Amino acid sequence: MTPLHASAGTGPGEAHFAVFTDRAEAAAAARSFAPPGCRTVSHPSGRPWLVGQWRDDEAVTVHAGDTALAVIGCCPVAADDLRHRAARLRDLAEVDALARSLPGSFHLVAALDGMIRVQGTASGLRLVFHAELAGTRVAATRADVLADALGLDPDPAELAVRLLWPAPYPLYETSLWPAVTAVPPQEAVVVAADGRTARHTRWWTPPEPVVPLADAADPVRATLQEAVDARTRQGGVVSCDLSGGLDSTSVCFLADRSPAHVVAATWPGRDPADTDLYWAEQAARHLPDVEHVVWDADASPLVYDDLLGIDDVLDEPTIGVMDRSRALHHLPGLAERGSRVHLTGIGGDHVAWCSEAYYHRLLRTRPLHALRQLRGFRALWQWPLGGTVRALADTRPYGAWLADAAGRLREPTATSSVATGLGWGMAPRLFDWVTADAEQVARRALLDAAATATPLHPDRGMHADLEQIRSTTRVIRQWDHMAARAGLPMASPFLDDRVIEACLAVRPAERVTPFRYKPVLTTAMSGVVPGPCLRRTTKATASMDASNGLRENRADLLALWEDSLLEALGLVDGAELRRLARRPASPGLSDAILYSTIATEVWLRGLSRSRSSTRTP
Repeated sequence: MTPLHASAGTGPGEAHFAVFTDRAEAAAAARSFAPPGCRTVSHPSGRPWLVGQWRDDEAVTVHAGDTALAVIGCCPVAADDLRHRAARLRDLAEVDALARSLPGSFHLVAALDGMIRVQGTASGLRLVFHAELAGTRVAATRADVLADALGLDPDPAELAVRLLWPAPYPLYETSLWPAVTAVPPQEAVVVAADGRTARHTRWWTPPEPVVPLADAADPVRATLQEAVDARTRQGGVVSCDLSGGLDSTSVCFLADRSPAHVVAATWPGRDPADTDLYWAEQAARHLPDVEHVVWDADASPLVYDDLLGIDDVLDEPTIGVMDRSRALHHLPGLAERGSRVHLTGIGGDHVAWCSEAYYHRLLRTRPLHALRQLRGFRALWQWPLGGTVRALADTRPYGAWLADAAGRLREPTATSSVATGLGWGMAPRLFDWVTADAEQVARRALLDAAATATPLHPDRGMHADLEQIRSTTRVIRQWDHMAARAGLPMASPFLDDRVIEACLAVRPAERVTPFRYKPVLTTAMSGVVPGPCLRRTTKATASMDASNGLRENRADLLALWEDSLLEALGLVDGAELRRLARRPASPGLSDAILYSTIATEVWLRGLSRSRSSTRTP
């Protein structure tokens, strides 16, 4: 195996690469993936194995004879350790255990006996796709790279599905190009030695949620500390969000234990009722070695800001564009303070808490306990008694739920909070501006999925948790690309696979309760985070930033629907969207119902601009 080319630049954005078998036709295909400045790691034959972009500290590649392993991303594995594992590898199935043992967030690639195996993360934060190109099967970490090599345009039917709010599992996990196959996060793709035959193999299953909270606290704390250490162990300067919430506060205190100098960043909300700054200052008093930066609330961007200026090249639409300006605004200032990576608390809501849908099963296995808890949830979330009873009595399997949703796409009652909380998830909807043609396509996709889909877990609580994690990482994956391109990579330790596993293993009756706020995190962080900082039981919503953003950006929203690409495809009624843009106070708009439509339009425009620029002489 040849070393990384010393002269290769990393280019903008996060690490991304394509993987090739050791065959002549694969080597020919690799040439279309090797623009100036890319990196290449070769097979022992000299043919390319990995081609793409990554920083020096993002990749560990080793070989032992004809066997090779590569870890690309964030993982504190030593080259000698990885080489030792490569020397003992006799079957690609053995890579499963390696993948489940390493901390961090990374892609894992193996080559053995002419075969290649590629996987991302179980969280979905790092994905894998593959397609046949010039007679050979190529795997890549971005779908658009494969689509560009094949000269494909996105499928309008897939775009219609993305207009659903929300698109349920498994509809959002496909690629926008049918010729490009998406690998489910829990699976790896194995390409045979012939270079053409590919199969998926499962490497990850969620843990059984049976561990008592008292026993789980140490593993949760240890895995979260390990995840933070993976980003901070090299020292230097790192930055962290310090919103005052339990999630970011925990990450800050763990980072403060590292060799790195920590800069903590707080954005107060515009809403006078927002208490984030108070709680952030409480935490900062216990962090004397941490530099605390408080941004001007009135200077922070609003939701919907700068939608027309987004030029990131993404491989799928993301509702993250609505908050792109907010997510990236503070990064240049932190980079000026020397930060090399920015840690967030994103994901804590999804792993340190869990879906109330677990009580659907708990009512049948622990009825007295469940009834007591459900009374608390009814009071907490203002669930009506009748709706609660109906939701608990609903025993439809997942496929039947999808099929029923397909027939109710225009019904406003599809978003009942109690049905969402205790059921399989939020029922998808389409809105008035989506055309009848798009509705027909989306309904057909739902019905097709209903005929074959199985839930992510038989327990609807675990299914809901896994779906929330995976739908969130689809957004964070794109934010990570945007942040790296802006000059300061982001990292979300809560979304590392080992942290997710430790949290999901906790008994749901102790993990989600109406009587304690995030008990998993408060118990695990006891002794690390001071007691006063663990007593917060509220969370800011930034609703004022969203409503103000909708009003103040109405000119941009109106411009977005002029010459709409979705309208040109016959998927939306542009006139109706322009009418709504002129009336940002219209009922319902504050509930994010425009998000999926805006995300798809912005993505199409970005794709069109990108392809136009590459074709310009």
